[in-house]
Amino acid sequence: MKQLGEGQFYLVREDVLTESMQKMLEAKRLLASGEESTIQDATKRVGLSRSAFYKYRDTVFPFESIARERVLTIFIQLEDRKGSLATLLQIVSNAKCNVLTIHQTIPVQARANITLSLDVTEMPIKMEELLQRLKAPDFVDSVTLISSGAI
Repeated sequence: MKQLGEGQFYLVREDVLTESMQKMLEAKRLLASGEESTIQDATKRVGLSRSAFYKYRDTVFPFESIARERVLTIFIQLEDRKGSLATLLQIVSNAKCNVLTIHQTIPVQARANITLSLDVTEMPIKMEELLQRLKAPDFVDSVTLISSGAI
């Protein structure tokens, strides 16, 4: 079974999205525009459960939001070794990505977690290729795409 963030991505027409996906997109629009200030209020207004909103919010995006500015958030689990973050950041730099945020946990039992938010607007390779490159070092346990889209 594939992990979250693995696999290919597709561009699909709105009319083939499920009703829940369409409602989630409308709820996100309401939140972004300020018409609603909470997820609870936005989902209530469009007639969607909060669980359905959370199920789709990081996986379904309007095309124009991704085309405008591409941001990936990636979660990496790794063995705590000297220079491991530097190696990962070199991979990111070689892929012409701009680091927006980095969060690294304190290592526990020689393992650490890193969350990277990257601007990939100028990245010349496919997202799947970047994820594969980040998985390549032997100290990396897993790489998971958390979200993609606009800020």
